Amino acid sequence: MWEMRELPEPKVLEPGEWDEWYGTLLRAFGGLGESAEERELFRALTSCERSLGVWDDGRCVATAGAYEFRLTVPGGASVPAAGVSMVGVSATHRRRGVLTSMMRRQLDDVRAWGEPLAILTASEPAIYGRFGYATAAFGLHAEIDTSRVRLSVPAGTDDVRLRYVDPGAELEACEAVYARTVSRRAGMLARRPDWERLGLLDPQSERGDASPLQCVLAERDGEVTGYTRFRVRREWRDSGHNGQVVLQDLTGADPVSEAALWRFLFGIDLTTSLKVRARPMDEAWQHLVSDIRRCELRVRDSLHVRLVDVGTALEARTYQAPVDVVLEVEDAFCPWNSGRWRLSGDGKGAVCVRTSDAADLALSVRELGAAYLGGVGLASLAGAGRVRELRQGALAEAAVGFGTATAPWLPHGF
Repeated sequence: MWEMRELPEPKVLEPGEWDEWYGTLLRAFGGLGESAEERELFRALTSCERSLGVWDDGRCVATAGAYEFRLTVPGGASVPAAGVSMVGVSATHRRRGVLTSMMRRQLDDVRAWGEPLAILTASEPAIYGRFGYATAAFGLHAEIDTSRVRLSVPAGTDDVRLRYVDPGAELEACEAVYARTVSRRAGMLARRPDWERLGLLDPQSERGDASPLQCVLAERDGEVTGYTRFRVRREWRDSGHNGQVVLQDLTGADPVSEAALWRFLFGIDLTTSLKVRARPMDEAWQHLVSDIRRCELRVRDSLHVRLVDVGTALEARTYQAPVDVVLEVEDAFCPWNSGRWRLSGDGKGAVCVRTSDAADLALSVRELGAAYLGGVGLASLAGAGRVRELRQGALAEAAVGFGTATAPWLPHGF
């Protein structure tokens, strides 16, 4: 009888192994090739010392990486977070514990690096729950019938000047606008060097039948206050034009700059629809449109969060109302988090320490991850049986405290 061999433990990636390692990842996601531009960028973004591979008989069979990010949390602090990505297992080595061994090693490493959070976007969300990850932020998708939907823009929008620019030539100005907005919304990432290039990738494989990437700047009083990047897909029918605008990015430093950019996208000649992906759940344009039904809204999971160090993570954020609760946390995969934690916090700061006091709420580290950025309510999780109230009134207190004025949002994948 054939006997399955035990595979080696994951090891840190050596720079000379990157090509084979990355090829294994691409094959795990279907084997489609990438442009030289894409490949060069992801090579530059890869930190080999933060990447893992599993090798069997001299061949790479599994991959995982952890980018070094800083994530905005409620209150505006920028907190170290491991951006888990590049995760793939060869089809020949599935169901052999390979992924579990990589997740085990990776979370041990993240803890050793002193990073209290791990985050990811999931190709298959069901996979990562067993490792303590939970959806903490969602993205809003829409396909807006711009031939029928109109915008009612705020006063001052007409004062915004718009102009077409070369996307690459004005990258620095766009990044300055983005940097101004990072602290305003939980879930946003402070971009490290080379990450600004991600928004300029424009391979033919991503365009389909749409135009190359286009960019328009918004300016007020001579200052760049917003930008949008998009493509235009032309289509002609017997009845006339039926083109579509495909939005990639839109960032504004103030409401009127954002409104001016949305109005521009709605009004591009020879188009009748605007395709929007992964925007903030509470973005203002939804209240400017004349007919929300014709915007065909859809919701999809976006950012998944895992608390690697419960105490440090809960202390890093603020709470919109005073909270003083004892949390009984269960964490089978990272047992150092299990036990009782007293969280005391408000809008100015928080303290979270071990305690032997009676618990007020019982939940797993997944529920903490889901609620951490304020995008998922503890009361909603309790309604699903995922949070248990042990002291009357503790759930309402914690639910209000963990909430946020704005929905968390991940501005781009990784």
